[in-house]
Amino acid sequence: MNELFPIASGLVLGAVLALVRPGLRLLTGIAGAVLFGVLATVASGEYLVGWEFLIIDIPLVALSAAVGLLAVRAVLRGTGQPRQPRG
Repeated sequence: MNELFPIASGLVLGAVLALVRPGLRLLTGIAGAVLFGVLATVASGEYLVGWEFLIIDIPLVALSAAVGLLAVRAVLRGTGQPRQPRG
């Protein structure tokens, strides 16, 4: 149950990353993963045991964000929505 927040926040982050310009996606994704990973560690109280839980929470948010981004892109591709120009 403690890992529900990092997964959910990562999926939302990935959906938001679909709206971000491609040149800024990586930087925004890394910043968001670190922010939500720290927030998940603090919100669950795991930091009281040790900050090493960040080693789990940050990559979990990042992986969930990647899945969320790929899911949004697959849905947009499947619905025939025009792709936004790169750049």
